[in-house]
Order: sequence, then C-alpha cells, then structure tokens
Amino acid sequence: MEYNTKRNHLEMPEYGRNIQKMILYAISIEDKERRLKVAQVIVNIMSQMHPKVKEQGDYKQKLWDHLYIISDWKLQVEGPYPPPSKEVLYSKPERVPYSEGKIKFKPYGKNIEAVIEKAIAYDEGPEKEAFMKGIANHLKKSYLNWNRDSVNDDLIFEHFKEMSDGKLKLDEAFKLNETNDILAKNKPKKKYGGKQQDNKYHHKNKGRKYKQN
Repeated sequence: MEYNTKRNHLEMPEYGRNIQKMILYAISIEDKERRLKVAQVIVNIMSQMHPKVKEQGDYKQKLWDHLYIISDWKLQVEGPYPPPSKEVLYSKPERVPYSEGKIKFKPYGKNIEAVIEKAIAYDEGPEKEAFMKGIANHLKKSYLNWNRDSVNDDLIFEHFKEMSDGKLKLDEAFKLNETNDILAKNKPKKKYGGKQQDNKYHHKNKGRKYKQN
C-alpha cells in the first residue's frame, strides 16, 4: 500500500494526484510536438474538473499557469501563453505601514478632527457658528453611542475646546441637544407583524379591538 506521506508533494491539491502524474509524464516526453499535444490534453482535463473556471474571461491562461506551476516550471512547451514569473508569484507583498496618526478622543474618531480643522478655517459669521454647533452636537451624539449611561455637557464643551486647540468658541448661551432626544432618535424601531412601527404607534393602538369579518 502506498501512503500519501511517501508520495510527492501536491503542488495544487485541487487538481489531484493523477493530474500531477500526467504532467510529470509530459515532462519526460522528448518529442517537442507530442509533449505540447499532451499538455493541451491535460489542460482540457483540468477545465473539465473545474467547469466554473470557464466563467472567468482569462480562464485558459489561468489553466496554463496552473500547468506550469504544478510542473514546477520544468515543463518546456510552446503553449499559447508564457509561463508565469516564479519570482513574482512567490514574492512577498510589500508591507503596508500603519497610520501613525493618534486619535485624541476615541469616541469621536479621526474624521471629526479634520472637520474641526475645516471649521477653524471658516470666516467668522453665522455659517461658522452653525457649523460649530453642529459639530458640538455630533460630539455629544458620538459620545452617547460609546457610553449610553450618561454624558455631561460640560465635558463635551471641554473636549470641543481641546480638539480645536481653543480656536473655536461657542456662544455661552448655546445648549446642546437633550440627551433623551438623541437617545430616542438612535433607538431602533421594534417590529410588529412583520412591519416596523415605533413605540408611540404601538402604545396608541395597544388594547384596541378589531372586528373580524
């Protein structure tokens, strides 16, 4: 009995050992033309084993690439496509550097810092004032998404001031949106009878009797 541990390593297990044996046989053929014909037959068998590969536009080239890979680039034939580059195929991808930018306050994310920088560049006026108020309310909303238990408006104002390096100043009379209103808007709607209905609609119709036809 022949054990797999004593057999040659399978370069591409999805094609099985018989395909690999066929390719090894093709490598041993001395006649150039006959070797090419055998290679073409092997490629056709490979396509029959994996018919879904035909859904890809370049499936023929991919099959020939697999043929060369299984042969460990030892199969010398003048096929319709050149062998893939072994160096490129097995080369390691370039290392992607991590962003070194630090987030001052994680509940708000990194993008809000860019928004604040944009607000700083605004000319003084009602548009800038409205922009700053929108940012401050967004900070409170983001903080509540991170910590739904409670939030102190003075803390939000302090974060707003620190994130803008004191360059943005809100009107002292300005008040943030109420916490309950923000939580109510963020609260997911419940489903009744396969349709989404909010709690207000549900309580309004609770207990109402419907006549049956």
